[in-house]
Amino acid sequence: MKRIISILLTLLLLLSSSGLTYAQHFCGDHEMMAKVTLGQEVLSCGMVMTYDSGCDDETEEEDHGCCDNKYTQIDVDDNFADVSFDLNLDPIFAATFITVFLLQEATVYDKNPDYFKDYSPPPLLEDLNVLYETFLI
Repeated sequence: MKRIISILLTLLLLLSSSGLTYAQHFCGDHEMMAKVTLGQEVLSCGMVMTYDSGCDDETEEEDHGCCDNKYTQIDVDDNFADVSFDLNLDPIFAATFITVFLLQEATVYDKNPDYFKDYSPPPLLEDLNVLYETFLI
């Protein structure tokens, strides 16, 4: 549950710092279109009015006077400071991390290893138990 909440909060922070905007297009008092955009995008309901400008019978298209766009932009507080960091990755650590955690190569060990199979102890010059008179009773 904590992971889900932290992921959602991280996504909210990312979206709020990317300039997310909720744009609404109103014709009169009615909302005709609503859209979530990056930045301010011009919305139109398709209502255009043609009129004669009085100049050589040219017709021009102009937006209806009753249509209006309203933008609500999500901003981050001014106290928020962007964190930047440099990643210096040791190649030996990266190779070890990949091998151990990502590839998960299992090392197989013998159950009864013979560590001292080829070891011969040095010869005794004197019997130390007799020399120090320490006997196990």
